[in-house]
Amino acid sequence: MSTGNIKAICMSEKKGTIKRPVAEALFITEHGIKGDAHAGSWHRQVSFLALEEIEDFRRRGGEVEFGDFGENIVAEGIAFDQLPVGTRLKAGDVFFEITQIGKKCHSHCEIFKRVGDCIMPRKGVFARVLHGGKLKAGDTLAITEEKLPLEAAVITASDKGSKGEREDKSGDKAEAMLKEAGYTKVHRVILPDEQEELAAKMREYADMGVGLILTTGGTGFSPRDVTPEATLEVCERLAPGIPEAMRALSLKITPRAMLSRAAAGIHKRSLIVNLPGSPKAVEECLGFILPSLAHGIEILRGETGECARK
Repeated sequence: MSTGNIKAICMSEKKGTIKRPVAEALFITEHGIKGDAHAGSWHRQVSFLALEEIEDFRRRGGEVEFGDFGENIVAEGIAFDQLPVGTRLKAGDVFFEITQIGKKCHSHCEIFKRVGDCIMPRKGVFARVLHGGKLKAGDTLAITEEKLPLEAAVITASDKGSKGEREDKSGDKAEAMLKEAGYTKVHRVILPDEQEELAAKMREYADMGVGLILTTGGTGFSPRDVTPEATLEVCERLAPGIPEAMRALSLKITPRAMLSRAAAGIHKRSLIVNLPGSPKAVEECLGFILPSLAHGIEILRGETGECARK
């Protein structure tokens, strides 16, 4: 069966304690459930267990509640242990990828000590979060082959713009071009030229699973221009070819392009790219790189192969 229904979402704030159902949970890309002790930068971010397995355990005399086996999600209608590693699941805006079937128990858990058995090592599966969002009991969970949503965000770095003293024409231009290129949703925000605020917003969008995060402004020599510094603070891997390509293009128009300090890189499943601050430069630079960015995002998300030419 390819679809099921989430019966419970469970979490625990400390390791070694029983997970308990919660009304709603926020799933963070490449992390897991916000506040869950077992979330983190590893392959077992979220665990699944079928309701049918729990009910069978109860029929055999086990008195258990949701979360007792350490599972994060209890769902009805999907035989999780029959799904191969790499299978994608979707519920609401959240996408998961199964990374492990079952596990070894090196020390018996509390439920084993209580009733003499635990089904999680045999019947549970583990997954990573590919795209974040909120879920609750009652949401539909489905096996899927669809790609992650192609979303983008535009962060405008401008002291005056954040105070409403300047119209964000550069952000408007970037948003219009992204929508024309097929991006289904474009998040927008204007922030002052403060490194901590810019970095925090980049991380927030990456936690949501936004594929492309663009910034406009703050890439020059002014003491207040700190967008590249915020980008480098956040990124785990750099993508230097992107700003190099934009500078090469702009140098054909003006020698002052050599003064651009724009950077680009990757954080989790998101690509972050610094654009110039003027609408004209945004149109030129984004128009040049945009056709290639979607392919890069697909590679980053594991949805296509590498870029080598035949």
